[in-house]
Amino acid sequence: MQLGRFKRYFPILDWARRYDGTTLEADLVAAVIVTIMLIPQSLAYALLAGLPPEVGLYASMLPLVLYAVFGTSRALAVGPVAVASLMTAAAVGELAARGTPEYLGAAIALAFLSGLMLLAMGVLRLGFISSFLSHPVISGFISASGILIAASQIKHLLGVSANGKTLPDIVTSLVENIGQINLPTLVIGVAATAYLFWTRKGLKGFLEARGVPPRLSGLALRAAPVSAVLVTILLAWALGLDQHGVRIVGEVPRGLPMPTLPPLDLALWAQLAVPALLISIVGYVETISVAQTLAAKRRQRIDPDQELVALGAANLGSAVSGGFPVTGGFARSVVNFDAGAATPAAGAFTAIGMALATLVLTPALYYLPQATLAATIVVAVLSLVDLGAIKHAWAYSKADASATVVTIAATLLFGVETGISAGVGLSILLHLWRSSRPHYAVLGQVPGTEHFRNILRHKVVEAPGILQIRVDESLWFPNARFLEDMIYDRVAANPSLAHVVLNCPAINFIDLSALEALEAINERLRDAGVALHLSEVKGPVMDRLVRSDLITHMTGNVYLTHFDALSALAPELTGATVRDLRRETAR
Repeated sequence: MQLGRFKRYFPILDWARRYDGTTLEADLVAAVIVTIMLIPQSLAYALLAGLPPEVGLYASMLPLVLYAVFGTSRALAVGPVAVASLMTAAAVGELAARGTPEYLGAAIALAFLSGLMLLAMGVLRLGFISSFLSHPVISGFISASGILIAASQIKHLLGVSANGKTLPDIVTSLVENIGQINLPTLVIGVAATAYLFWTRKGLKGFLEARGVPPRLSGLALRAAPVSAVLVTILLAWALGLDQHGVRIVGEVPRGLPMPTLPPLDLALWAQLAVPALLISIVGYVETISVAQTLAAKRRQRIDPDQELVALGAANLGSAVSGGFPVTGGFARSVVNFDAGAATPAAGAFTAIGMALATLVLTPALYYLPQATLAATIVVAVLSLVDLGAIKHAWAYSKADASATVVTIAATLLFGVETGISAGVGLSILLHLWRSSRPHYAVLGQVPGTEHFRNILRHKVVEAPGILQIRVDESLWFPNARFLEDMIYDRVAANPSLAHVVLNCPAINFIDLSALEALEAINERLRDAGVALHLSEVKGPVMDRLVRSDLITHMTGNVYLTHFDALSALAPELTGATVRDLRRETAR
């Protein structure tokens, strides 16, 4: 029993027992491919977060090792991602100036806090918290973040100075500084962006049409950002473009990160608490979505609560190694999966590759144009933008589409924290509004059957003097008054009523407010000479009702089925339908 619990928190103890040479080969191949992809991404996302480029490398080592120990996904690749980087810049930018030690310290504290929160949620099995972020909200937030990130990188593609945390601010700043465009930077930025877009769409087909094996063409596709980096570094070095106004990365410190601790400043932690929680939840939702999607393809199992633990450990590892918040990346994980990663050890091998890159390759990054990194970011994040989802959502649910639109608008106009908060708030309000006005149906008997359906949708027979109502929602305080008013209005409109039968198959829970509403309905109907009955009450609901005064004082009865209720209250009508049914069966 104790060993099983130990394995729950350390999944490595499970898959490592079956590790063999074939698995090692698959993981090493995947690690090489992901490392090639991750080097330019980690540099780019660090700059997007407002941090020195080497911080992206630091955040791509220890977190991957820790996820390999604690994670349950065989293919998930954790590390810096675009949305978390943008949220980091938004949160830390409010507290310190970019390029200062205080800025880096706040980013480290943000990763540390996020790690603690995720770890605590995992230990307490609070994975359900992610449910408060509905898919329309997440879809809208990611699309808006992609637009915001792409817009923020235009300044690097043009070689101008521009600032802003919202889309209007960014656009205004770009327009004001449009006269500062640096031509060599513009050429590099546009060329790199066009090249990366083309490689995504046409490189693999181009190579395969010329006889290149699919595996090699796929590797070339993944390595396309690296080739863009190498070419532009050589151009910047050979032509001395840094002397012509082209902004380059500059010196990247060589060597592994030194262990560090976040600033022990309680005031700073208090200011970062809400952003850390938002990053934790958004990052977890993205992580678990990717992990479950990839696991389903191989019929593997993901433990959502353990993924909280693993992601928490990864963020703590990032903080200790001087990094910033990390999460599971969609594109990177898909590449890891397609490359054949068999276990989380592929992530650990990727970390080794990143460590070697930090030790060996960093001097070669000196002449890397920032425009190339900006192009890498733009091409990556624009794939996240899915404005077509609004049209599909509107056709199915205008309320969900509204949540998507509000999230996008609030994120673009007011920033990432306001955007996600507005989306969550609107989703909760819409849920409460829908719950406060549940769907209900007045029922009638389908001729010749024992079934009862909505009188507005089906050809049915209504029993005179009996109001049959089915409520398609659990009863709780937001809809208790609605239930009362709806029944009172129906009773007042039909003076000949003698019975009200509340059909309860869709009612999974009745809270105290709704119970008191039912007791009030029972009393008012009794005063009006009308009996209240219940039918098809679920067992757990009935268990609670028998502990209340409602059943004791109810003027009517509780029936196992709705047909039983109508058989007792309108035997002639139900008997006729049964006879019709038997007559049809005999034929």
